[in-house]
Amino acid sequence: MWNVITLDGYFEGDQKWDLSFHEKIWGKEVEELSIEQLQSADYLAFGRVTYEGMASYWINEKGIIADYMNNIPKLVFSTTLKSATWNNSILISNNATERVKQLKQEGGKDIYVFGSADLSATFINANLFDEYRIGIAPVLLGSGKLLFGKTTPKSLLLHSANALENGGVLLRYGVSE
Repeated sequence: MWNVITLDGYFEGDQKWDLSFHEKIWGKEVEELSIEQLQSADYLAFGRVTYEGMASYWINEKGIIADYMNNIPKLVFSTTLKSATWNNSILISNNATERVKQLKQEGGKDIYVFGSADLSATFINANLFDEYRIGIAPVLLGSGKLLFGKTTPKSLLLHSANALENGGVLLRYGVSE
């Protein structure tokens, strides 16, 4: 899992795609991490809402990150979408956890979930994440959509915590056995 949240735990403001706090954490270090993660991934996984927003944004962007985002295979988990037309998208309309379990058993590189709080909750509750990568933006938003609002309790192990030049923090947690 990779996500950016505010210090008070919100991954999105009160309105859909209210991600203005991302600007507070974005910089050279997060850009390098983004490229590293995309290079190490076989797939990106999205729920419908995140997929639609990411597709509409990245399809028109240029640069190395845009190239990765537009070319990497994408798993789209949705029971309502009829098609997924963003380049290299695979629509999965049922058995999300079983499909991810199957892909993990096949081995290969990483699968990253970006955004997608509801899909993330499903995967957290099914114990599918091996690592949680969280960027903390130095912002108190006060309200919005919590990233971890619908999950069962989990104990995690801190792998690393890195302070960024812009005041943000990158956290990496593994799953406690």
